[in-house]
Amino acid sequence: MMDAPQGDQVKQEAIMAAAMAVMCQYGFRRTSMEDIARAAGMSRPALYQHFRNKEDIARRMVDVYFETAAKAVAEVLAEDGPVADLLARAFAAKTGPLLREMLESPHGADLLDLKDSHARDEVAAGTARLTGVFAAWLAREVQRGRVVLEGTPEETAALILGALDGIKQPPFEQFEVQRARLARLLARGLTE
Repeated sequence: MMDAPQGDQVKQEAIMAAAMAVMCQYGFRRTSMEDIARAAGMSRPALYQHFRNKEDIARRMVDVYFETAAKAVAEVLAEDGPVADLLARAFAAKTGPLLREMLESPHGADLLDLKDSHARDEVAAGTARLTGVFAAWLAREVQRGRVVLEGTPEETAALILGALDGIKQPPFEQFEVQRARLARLLARGLTE
């Protein structure tokens, strides 16, 4: 039998998945708590037991995204392989399936803008965490003699993540092509 915290976590994950689906369908601004509750199969009062408002849901979704992305990227970068392959796989791990859902939505740009409004602090903290993961990898690769940096590992990691964020645009298929191209270009620059 599940204990309450684990049960709450499962419910919150279901709510966030429902919220993402509804937000992709209607956009953030047009999505109501009633829409989210209906999609999650619960009453609005039950939804309010887990989240204060849709901004609270958005912030938690951003937190979960960055937690998941940081773990997935760290796992990829802990492996051995060609720098270009590791970067390509780390980029795919960072963007994950959530970005596909967002970029394929007619409201993708609206949802990507959440980082500049409702979840600014969460994005800053998550980006710092991911920067640390990439910086640690770059420092290890420098020690191994596999890459050469023009700045510190932290500066280079921030530049890499900034470049990856800069190409996030619909359609998703184009983003995938650009993401792979960016990994190859960056790997070439890091290994020459």
